[in-house]
Amino acid sequence: MSRRKEPVIPSDLLDQLLAGGDAAAALQQGGLLDSLKKALAERALNAEMDHHLGHEEQAGNSRNGYGRKTVATDTGKIEIEIPRDRQGSFDPQLI
Repeated sequence: MSRRKEPVIPSDLLDQLLAGGDAAAALQQGGLLDSLKKALAERALNAEMDHHLGHEEQAGNSRNGYGRKTVATDTGKIEIEIPRDRQGSFDPQLI
């Protein structure tokens, strides 16, 4: 007798993400999957900036808006916003 494996992402969260939409459309270019990739990448980049600005040698440095970059993914291109710092010393590792 096989048991059903617990999902990594809770079903109720997936239901919220897919509410009113077609699950197949979520995988197409510009769909939910691309939106999730963009959101996760931007969150990681902001965390990298937080870490970068947290170092003592970055005293006097601060955030200075965002730049845009187009990134190629397996489902097509997405445009993400990359945080900038005043001293121009931020070099993101993710992108």
